[in-house]
Amino acid sequence: MKKRVLASALVGLLTLGLLAGCGATKSADSTADDNDTVTLKIAASTTPHAEILEHVKDQLAEEGVNLEITEFEDYVQPNLVVDQGEYDANYFQHITYLNNFNEENNTDLVSAGEIHYEPFGIYGGTKTDLADISDGDKIAVPNDTTNEARALLLLQANGIIKLADGVGLEATVNDIVENPNNVEIEELEPAQVSRVVNECAYVVLNGNYAQEAGLSVGKDALAVEEQNSEAAENYVNVIAVKKGNEDNEAIQKLVKVLKSDEVKQWIEEEYDGAVVPYEG
Repeated sequence: MKKRVLASALVGLLTLGLLAGCGATKSADSTADDNDTVTLKIAASTTPHAEILEHVKDQLAEEGVNLEITEFEDYVQPNLVVDQGEYDANYFQHITYLNNFNEENNTDLVSAGEIHYEPFGIYGGTKTDLADISDGDKIAVPNDTTNEARALLLLQANGIIKLADGVGLEATVNDIVENPNNVEIEELEPAQVSRVVNECAYVVLNGNYAQEAGLSVGKDALAVEEQNSEAAENYVNVIAVKKGNEDNEAIQKLVKVLKSDEVKQWIEEEYDGAVVPYEG
């Protein structure tokens, strides 16, 4: 009988030892020793977010953070899985979308770090220099509310039109109060704007559509949104987490690496101006 009891105890101790040996990796909200690895689960869109995260994966591993990236194609699930605690963070959206999502879905997500923005640019169509603008020129802009406002603000920043005071990111063509060259603003579906390059003097595009059209933001854009523009500040892409986790050590290590000089330089070289590190 004693032998059976001792054998059972020995098996129990061995089992506990084996189980303990399987628990070397801790989640992001765990308190880990210096020698432990913390796994950070992050949801991201493919371009450029997941690509940027893949670039920093090795750097984070050296700091004890195992970055586990899952790519999503939609703009809803990445927020839900973070809010529900299935993922530690996401990287796919700008701050304005995040705030609107919280209001509409009763979620409680916050920014842990502002990483980059994707600037709008003015591109030449039948004309290749903004100095050549003349009476009656046609300029194509996207017609959805957010993007149209950004396009109009960029045209205003370059002296082509003037908008009513205070309209900001809700601006529409109806808010144009000065139009010295009587330019015709043609409002089109965002994906259609690049297709009328040969029909308009100029077109206004975001970085993604410019790249799809074979245009280089760095080389082809005649003007782009400035770092300190209202649009850049409101559409900066962020690392989003559930409120209360923004100061988590692993999250802050991720943000620090993403905002490092090396990563900023890599982004600038890799995306040719379509993605710009945010300095705010």
